[in-house]
Amino acid sequence: MASGLYSSSKPSLSSSSSSFSWLFLLLTLLPLSLACFAFLLQWPGGINDWFTDNYPFPGMSPISKKSSDSGCVSLLGQSHATSFPYLKDLNLDHKIDLKPKICITTSTSAGLEQTLPWIFYHKVIGVSTFYLFVEGTAASPNVSRVLETIPGVNVIYRTRELEEEQAKSRIWNETWLHKFFYKPCNYELFVKQNLNMEMAITMARDDGIDWILHLDTDELVHPSGASEYSLRSLFREVPADVDAVIFVNYESSVERDDIKEPFTEVSMFKKNYEHVPRDVYFENFKEATHGNKNYFLTYGNGKSAARIQDHLRPNGAHRWYNYKKIPNFIYLDEAAVLHYTYSRFSDLTSRRDRCGCKPTREDVKRCFMLEFDRAAFIIASSSTSEEMLQWYREHVVWTDEKLKLKLLKEGILTRIYAPMVIIQELREAGVFTSVVTSAHMSFSNKSSISRESSSSQATVRKVLEFDDTNDLVCESKVDSAVPPQSPPSV
Repeated sequence: MASGLYSSSKPSLSSSSSSFSWLFLLLTLLPLSLACFAFLLQWPGGINDWFTDNYPFPGMSPISKKSSDSGCVSLLGQSHATSFPYLKDLNLDHKIDLKPKICITTSTSAGLEQTLPWIFYHKVIGVSTFYLFVEGTAASPNVSRVLETIPGVNVIYRTRELEEEQAKSRIWNETWLHKFFYKPCNYELFVKQNLNMEMAITMARDDGIDWILHLDTDELVHPSGASEYSLRSLFREVPADVDAVIFVNYESSVERDDIKEPFTEVSMFKKNYEHVPRDVYFENFKEATHGNKNYFLTYGNGKSAARIQDHLRPNGAHRWYNYKKIPNFIYLDEAAVLHYTYSRFSDLTSRRDRCGCKPTREDVKRCFMLEFDRAAFIIASSSTSEEMLQWYREHVVWTDEKLKLKLLKEGILTRIYAPMVIIQELREAGVFTSVVTSAHMSFSNKSSISRESSSSQATVRKVLEFDDTNDLVCESKVDSAVPPQSPPSV
C-alpha cells in the first residue's frame, strides 16, 4: 500500500518540476528579448537598416587586404570599413532630382591627401559636380586615375590643346583682367583661374547646374545659418532675384607647428571682419594681427557663388560678374568659407618651390599680391630650417592661452568642429582608402589609360567655343577683376 502511494506520487513531482523549469526559462528569456528589441530600436536608421540593402558610398567597393598594396593608401588612413551609417540618408549619390544642383570648380596641383577629403566633404554638404583643372601632382597618373573614378568629378588636364584654345579667349582682349597679364607666380595662377572659371561656366550649363562656386583645395564651405548643414538648403533659401552670394572667409588659426592634416586637426578660426562688430574689430585689431601687419595672413574678401545664367563670367578668383548686367548679390550672414592658409609648416617651402622670384622686397612684388606671402617667401628662401620654424611659431602659431581665451570671448576667434567631424567620419569609414584601392585595382586590370582621347579633345573644343556676338561688356561699372585683398587696417 505504501509502495503504491509512493509510486503514484512520482509523476506528480516530475510534472511540477517540469512546470517550474519552463517558468524559470520564460522569466530568463523575456528580459533578454526585450533588451534585444530595445537595441534594434536604437540602431542608427531604425530596424529597417537590418532588412534593406545598404548602397555603397559613391566610388566605394569592397576592399581585399591582399590587394591593398598602394603607397597612397597608407597616407589616407588605415580603416577598411565600407559602411557609413551616419551619412546613409544624405543622398550622396546626387540623383538628378536633387535641387538645386551645385558645382565647384578649382585649379589645383594638390595630392590625394588633400583633394579627397576636400571632394567628399563637399559631397556630404550637397555639391554634386566638380570641375578640377589639374597640374603638377594632381595631374600625375597615380592621382588623376583616382580622381577620374569618383562620380561627379570632371578632371581637365592642362594640355597643349587647352592652352591653345584658352589663348583665343575673349578675356585677353578685355581690360578688367589686363593688369594681371604676363606676370609670374600668383599673377599667372590668377589668370589661369579666370580662364578655367570661364570654361567651367560652359561645362556647368551643359550639365544643368544651378549654382557655381570657385574654391581652392585648402578651403571648405561652412553652410552655417541654413535650416540644415547643407549647401542645397542654403541656396534654396536665397531669393530668386539674387544672382550671386558672397561667403566671407574665416582664416585658420593653428595652435601647433606640427599639423599634418589641417581639415581634421584645426578647429580654431579667425572670423571675418564682416561678421564682427566694428568696434570689437578695431579695439582688438593689434592683438588679432598676432604680430603681423594685417588682420588676416592672406586674403580677407571671401569667395562668391553665382547662379548659372546667360552672359555669366568670372571677375577674378573671388567674384563673378555678367556681361549684360550688374549682378544683384548679397552677403550671407552666417555661412563662410574656411581658409586653411599656412596651416602646415611645410606650406612655407611649398610656396617657395613654386615661384622663381628673387627673395628681395622689390622682386617678390612681381610674384605675390599679398604682404604676408611676400614675407613668407623671403623667409623660406633665405633662412635655415630652424630660423624658418621660429618665424613660423612667432607669426602663425597661436600658443598664448590667455590671448586665445580673450579673443574667443570677444568673438574674434571662434571654434568650428563640423567639417572636422565629417571628414574624420569619412576617414574612419574607409571612404578615402576605398576610393584609392578601387581605382588602383581597376587600373591594374587595364593595359593602358589615355587621358587625351579624341572624345575629351572634342569636349575641350566644345566648351571653349564662346559666343561673343552682341555682348555688352560692362567695363564702365567694374574697373578690374577682384584680386585677393586684405581686411581693413587701423
